[in-house]
Amino acid sequence: MSRPALKLRSWPLTVLYYLLPFGALRPLSRVGWRPVSRVALYKSVPTRLLSRAWGRLNQVELPHWLRRPVYSLYIWTFGVNMKEAAVEDLHHYRNLSEFFRRKLKPQARPVCGLHSVISPSDGKILNFGQVKNCEVEQVKGVTYSLESFLGPRTYTEDLSFPPASCDSFRNHLVTREGNELYHCVIYLAPGDYHCFHSPTDWTVSHRRHFPGSLMSVNPGMARWIKELFCHNERVVLTGDWKHGFFSLTAVGATNVGSIRIYFDRDLHTNSPRYNKGSYNDFSFVTHANKEGVPMRKGEHLGEFNLGSTIVLIFEAPKDFNFRLKAGQKIRFGEALGSL
Repeated sequence: MSRPALKLRSWPLTVLYYLLPFGALRPLSRVGWRPVSRVALYKSVPTRLLSRAWGRLNQVELPHWLRRPVYSLYIWTFGVNMKEAAVEDLHHYRNLSEFFRRKLKPQARPVCGLHSVISPSDGKILNFGQVKNCEVEQVKGVTYSLESFLGPRTYTEDLSFPPASCDSFRNHLVTREGNELYHCVIYLAPGDYHCFHSPTDWTVSHRRHFPGSLMSVNPGMARWIKELFCHNERVVLTGDWKHGFFSLTAVGATNVGSIRIYFDRDLHTNSPRYNKGSYNDFSFVTHANKEGVPMRKGEHLGEFNLGSTIVLIFEAPKDFNFRLKAGQKIRFGEALGSL
């Protein structure tokens, strides 16, 4: 019998193993049966299919009389502040998707002009600091590989090629002598503002889309599953700012298969035509546009369909300082750090 078939048949027993009192299924171990781990069991859930179904449901137009009770329940559950919304009238939003992607009043998020890097979104700071040994912390004590997360160094390499050494991969990103590589991870909860913006003045030259799983990215799950961000679907934008390399990665999550980049009409996330384990490259540098896509600090960049995660990885001089505390809440436009 094939391995997938065996795994499928072990599902019911594994679920019972975790639900029934300890030791209830112990006799099965005598004939060689072992439960699938909780992590493996969770990874087997068809999150991409479920997220596509949720996306379709979000597009269904709600009857006018049903909008207020549905949205009010969501507001109460996740603590949404509708006083910041550009349109406070709940009847205005025809479906859940429109409500999730609501815009804010212009004065709701002033952009800090004193610091070189601002928060691109509302959310919670999971981790930040220097990148050491080419490993990035998704939460304290749980890391993932920088190369696995961003992909191969050049746009012509294949994922099946042997990985580059840590020093050579880091040196490819750190382009200026005396600079260091930094990172910051921001988790967007379901009740947060779902759009994200440019965190600094920079130029986007390349997009890499990784189809993948759509597991939950809440902090509890990030502690549980190593390299969670490398398993999940994500869109990596890379380019340059005044100090060298700069990247912003939008990481998908359960029910967040839709990641939209406003200036990239060719991007289609959580599509069945893409297989997990692959990636798709697109360059914004052309014969007609040799610079890429210039972005101003605070400019609208993209949006999620529900909560998710933003990861910034960039180079900067050694005297760059974050003005953050791990676990703090932050809002779009507030300072992340500066020189």
